[in-house]
Amino acid sequence: MSEITITIDNQEIKTKEGEYILNAARANGIFIPAICYLTRCSPTLACRLCLVEADGKQVYACNAKSKEGMQVTTSTQNIESEKRSIMEVYNVNHPLQCGVCDQSGECELQNYTLEVEVDSQNYAVPDVERKVLDWGHIHYDPALCIVCERCSTVCKDMIGDNSLKTVPRGSEGFNTDYKESMPKDAYAMWNKLNKSIIGLTSGEQMLDCTACGECSAVCPVGALTSTDFMYKTNAWEQKQIPATCSHCSAGCQIQYDVKHTDIENSDDKIYGVKNEWNYVSLCGAGRYGYDFENAGVSKDESAFNSAIEAFKKADTIKFNSIITNEEALILQRLKKKFGYKLINEEARSYGNFLNEYKKISGTSLYSGDLNTIRDSNFVVSVGTIIKSDNPNARFAFNNSMTMNKGAGLYFHPVADPVVSAMSKNMKAITHAPLQEEVVLYLILDLFANKEELPKEIVDYLATFHSTKTITVSETIKEQVIEMVVDAESGEEKEVKKMVPKKVSKEVEVDDNRLVEILKIDAFDEFMEKQLKKKDTFSLIVGEDFYTHPNSRNLARLVALIEKYSDFSVTIIPPRSNSLGVSLICDLDSEAGAYAVGYNEVADFTLCALGEGDLDMPAFNQQEGTLTSINKRVNPTNAALSYGGYTLNDLASALGVESDLTIDYTSQLPTAGGFKSTAFDDLSDHFTNAGEEVRGYALNVKKNKTSNESVEPFNEDEALAGELIYYANPVKNFSKFSQKAHQLNAKGGVFVSVARLESLGLKEGDRVTVETSTSKLTTSLYVDNQIDGDIAYLPNFDTKLNSEVLFNGYRFNNALIAKVI
Repeated sequence: MSEITITIDNQEIKTKEGEYILNAARANGIFIPAICYLTRCSPTLACRLCLVEADGKQVYACNAKSKEGMQVTTSTQNIESEKRSIMEVYNVNHPLQCGVCDQSGECELQNYTLEVEVDSQNYAVPDVERKVLDWGHIHYDPALCIVCERCSTVCKDMIGDNSLKTVPRGSEGFNTDYKESMPKDAYAMWNKLNKSIIGLTSGEQMLDCTACGECSAVCPVGALTSTDFMYKTNAWEQKQIPATCSHCSAGCQIQYDVKHTDIENSDDKIYGVKNEWNYVSLCGAGRYGYDFENAGVSKDESAFNSAIEAFKKADTIKFNSIITNEEALILQRLKKKFGYKLINEEARSYGNFLNEYKKISGTSLYSGDLNTIRDSNFVVSVGTIIKSDNPNARFAFNNSMTMNKGAGLYFHPVADPVVSAMSKNMKAITHAPLQEEVVLYLILDLFANKEELPKEIVDYLATFHSTKTITVSETIKEQVIEMVVDAESGEEKEVKKMVPKKVSKEVEVDDNRLVEILKIDAFDEFMEKQLKKKDTFSLIVGEDFYTHPNSRNLARLVALIEKYSDFSVTIIPPRSNSLGVSLICDLDSEAGAYAVGYNEVADFTLCALGEGDLDMPAFNQQEGTLTSINKRVNPTNAALSYGGYTLNDLASALGVESDLTIDYTSQLPTAGGFKSTAFDDLSDHFTNAGEEVRGYALNVKKNKTSNESVEPFNEDEALAGELIYYANPVKNFSKFSQKAHQLNAKGGVFVSVARLESLGLKEGDRVTVETSTSKLTTSLYVDNQIDGDIAYLPNFDTKLNSEVLFNGYRFNNALIAKVI
């Protein structure tokens, strides 16, 4: 879209052609009231508060698009009359319970009532009983609801669950005289408001969704709140601590709501999490998994001295990527000084994948991110169970379809009804494990520029094509002659008619065996329809690739797709800071004889869960930075105090000295794309235009490329039989999210409803899961958000020890049987 100039209230501003007037105004600091509109979602026109006059015509700013030279006025006598009446209507029968309402102090109804200066009430209508509803993790009070529809809109357009909708309120109609006496838009809004409340799409009594809580976040009043948060605190008592969510690699900006615990305990406590919902959405882990701090810790000098001795004895440090960039640099400095082996298998496999990818791509990092996915109109996802691996990648995928009239393909062995239901323009394809190379070859075949693609690859792709003759039927028009009797003369005469006739004919069509190998039904028809008017393409690849037996080949195929097609590529980091760790640390493949573990079990364990030999701070007790999927270095702050030792204290005692952990922020390696920026100089906000001003973007560097050869795939390699998968359920990413009181759950083997029935078992049964090399006894649980026969085992529960069933790759053959 080209840049244009429009004028709002005599202020000349620049915006993009076709941008909504409301967004253009906000981006330039011009206030236009709006309750129902969400920046990244479709307009609903539910509130009608955003009335403006554009080129002399009254329009809604949330729905009217900017045109070159447009003249916009935000306030006229009629507009102010409409806004005043609309706010009066919103307050009709609204309960006067602001003193105890959880939203009080942050309530948009309060704010706009004051903004429009409503000081009297001219309207009335009989109220109806609206019972408070408990939907599980969400509490709905329809008496407080103003039916702005933000909840249902964000659920559909952003999240992709589509779990909420407007339903009939069951109220009486109001006095029709109001139609003549009220301003037109106020009357129309009230008429709709009086007929509707919010209900569940499923028709059930409980929310059946991925439990992200975004509906409660966007609610402008107190109608939708977290069930756990109700009546716990007041908005004006809390302080907001800006931070970065540490549960997955999305790196979402969050704010911890903090105040003292109670009148007898002055220690700070986190009561909840907020997000800038116009610009970033949270999953359930980010919203509800906040209280995982290592509380009540003091400096244990004896344990500290034991840790120092352990480091002196050790030849290995084991750790995971739930770690700041600064801590990763400390470990790298310790390696350099003492020669430790650094063991972090998920970051090492991810780094190896990136290193192989860049040999062909010519760039140090992938080209895409969550924003490019969201801005695309054709998205392909492969190698990730996207709903739980990185929920914001799923949100971006969904948003691309709802807002850009987009389409997409989702390839994965585990059938996912939530992803499948996101859009009729998305085709979910369930393939066998170890067929991921076939998927990438199919994408190359369909989308790569064959004139530029290396000839040997073009020739290889050609071997999968042949022509075949098929019989198709079609309807044609055929002329026939009928003899009819003229009504007046009684004589017969000939009449020519065109009548439909079905005929069959043989045609030659292209037969693509890659499609047959993946067993994709009606693929050609889908692609022909959905690729029309598509011009912005994104490919998402994920964790299934990094430990795949043919990971090297997959990385090279991904690079070829990026290089020779119009796809931008996003390579999802598997853990919170896997990207940062892979850029900072020289990681080893084999451990030595004696290891110190940092949040990993080892001979001597440093642990932020209070379960090791020396306590460490949890993420919500630390300052530092994390590197996100968006290739940004984002700052995070300590929401709660911590009284024990830190990794920096240990490093300083060992001769790698620094006063503060965040002193390392400016020392992060520029060779990895980091900048020499001090922690206190990092910004952390979004502009009104939605621009992310958080930390900084990594420098993506050019590098030399090698030959572009790739290996053919082995058609007989696909896994078959009874299978298990190494993955976490929605909302639980690690032992830290599991520790949070709202997410606390037990691990086990999770199966679909259909798989449970085929096993002839019931939920809660004790079962054995046995592979060719290992056996594990655990409990059986149902996950109604997966389909098919593949079961999965998580890693968030450290007591489960699921990893013994897998040999690197996330899939394996296993038998599930009831314990007798």
